[in-house]
Amino acid sequence: MGDTVKRVLFVNSEIYPYIPESPISKVGRTLPQGIQEKRKEIRAFMPRYGCVNERKFSLHEVIRLSGMNIIISDTDRPLSIKVASISAARLQVYFIDNDDYFHRKQLYRDEKGHFFRDNGERAIFFARGVLETVKKQRWAPDIVHCHGWISQVLPLYLKKAYKDDPIFSSSKVVLSLYDDTPKATFEAGFADAVPFGPITKEDTGLEGPVDGTLLAKLAVRYADGIIMGAPGIDKGVAAIAEESGLPILPFDGASMEDGSYIDRYNSFYESIL
Repeated sequence: MGDTVKRVLFVNSEIYPYIPESPISKVGRTLPQGIQEKRKEIRAFMPRYGCVNERKFSLHEVIRLSGMNIIISDTDRPLSIKVASISAARLQVYFIDNDDYFHRKQLYRDEKGHFFRDNGERAIFFARGVLETVKKQRWAPDIVHCHGWISQVLPLYLKKAYKDDPIFSSSKVVLSLYDDTPKATFEAGFADAVPFGPITKEDTGLEGPVDGTLLAKLAVRYADGIIMGAPGIDKGVAAIAEESGLPILPFDGASMEDGSYIDRYNSFYESIL
């Protein structure tokens, strides 16, 4: 099998050290570096949550990439792009920012533990913000690797709304599944807010109250390969993945511990391109 993957786009819910260390944030930190060290070009994105300390991590706005508006449910939302560097890894991280969606200090739940009522819109904004930014950069990824539930609208958008765009027309989607599937339902109207451009309600398959399992099912529907990224994946989500018929890379705890998972992931990228 030839070395055909040249560019990998990482769409992360969390990246350490911007977010405290967890299984997802650790992969968000080490995987892009490891793939870059294999002489591939990478881009890494995450939301600019309010708990990310801009001063501490020297975030600054990229004016040439900012200034776009994303319309969700008939409301214009300004998109701001910020960037920071992890110098030890020679890694740049791009942050999707919007005052209404991402300036609260918590990630997905308020101080009382209540699921934010606009988490669905936040996922929509994040996915569209990433794709519009990469398009503006004119950087065509071979692999788009999604991590965390907040990235799970992106496969639909890439395959339906951007499929004829030369930047994304050849891109394949890898979906890493973790134990972060929300049990709560998203806000009323989320299913109606997901479609835009050529995307129809039928393309989403979403009806009525949408929870994390249905969102994961949507992501699987438009993915090209699945990585089991954690041992405690929701059983319903795991079943959806197994029934999809897609190539699946099983979870391997030992490789996660010793770092050899990067080689496994790299080979998986090559196998689905």
